[in-house]
Amino acid sequence: MNFSMWRKALQIIPKISKEEWDELDLISRWLIATRAAVLVTTFMSAAIAGIFAFRVGEFDFLRWVLVTIGLYLAHGTNNFLNDYTDYIKGVDEDNYYRAQYGPHPLLHGLMTKKEILTYAAITGAIAAACGIALGIMRGEGTWILMGVGALFVLFYTYPLKYIALGELTVFLVWGPLMVAGGYYVITGLPWDWTIALASLPHGVGVTSMLFGKHIDKLGQDKELKIHTLPVVLGETLARWTMTALLIVAYLIVIYLILIKFFTPVMLLTLLAIPTLVEIWPILANPKPDEKPEGFPDVWPNYYVAAAFHHTRRFGGLFLIGIILDTVVRLIWPVFWS
Repeated sequence: MNFSMWRKALQIIPKISKEEWDELDLISRWLIATRAAVLVTTFMSAAIAGIFAFRVGEFDFLRWVLVTIGLYLAHGTNNFLNDYTDYIKGVDEDNYYRAQYGPHPLLHGLMTKKEILTYAAITGAIAAACGIALGIMRGEGTWILMGVGALFVLFYTYPLKYIALGELTVFLVWGPLMVAGGYYVITGLPWDWTIALASLPHGVGVTSMLFGKHIDKLGQDKELKIHTLPVVLGETLARWTMTALLIVAYLIVIYLILIKFFTPVMLLTLLAIPTLVEIWPILANPKPDEKPEGFPDVWPNYYVAAAFHHTRRFGGLFLIGIILDTVVRLIWPVFWS
């Protein structure tokens, strides 16, 4: 077992040759092929759902584990299907953006079509098993959430991404569906719209990274008639929409403090504002034709790199803030009721 590769694959999307791939263990291959470095966004959704459940005294460890594994593997299944679908449609050929920032299992000859479908089927089956177990435990509402999630897993790449609904899908999935839905399944309590609202800052962070990636490859997608939202909006409006999304995340946190859903400890998230200021020159200007001097070695990721930089900072502070917020409420429940 290559533990160093596991750690590397969880941190970045490592570029790897076929010879190196052939020497890897099964888990390393799975982590690289699913782009595990981005699966952390799903783990964070499950973690936030669990913290909210703990906050109201209804945390159930078994249900949380099943929610976390189910969501994590569903995301991995989706990534397998994304690569398979785009490959058979011919999208990923001719040095397409996806093939530049990390290893493509099919395009780079790391896996056959049968192998990637087998990986997807096994990963999806385990995710479905977790969902079925939760459905038996929790009943009708869980089956509905599972069905909606399955539709997004199967149809995100086509047709949703092609008709400018991919970004909205990600916003809904990584926010209300995973966090509020996870909270609902874990606690057994009725659907809570305030929890859904509190999930949106995290959903915004994940969506901003997708938005950035779609702006980065806007020209290629336009030629291939993949009508992502940035293609529909155009680069300038897409950049400002992405910027507005990032600002909205802060406004939601402040609103939730004002209505006393969060304690003022959540103002901790404002410490991410300097990072937003840092990436502002990138968001405010068109993408350069070549990698700028001194820019990190992640090109052609440009807007997505900026979004990732901010989301890592904001998301980390948001998660720490929720933990501290829960502790404060447990220590002084009367004061914050």
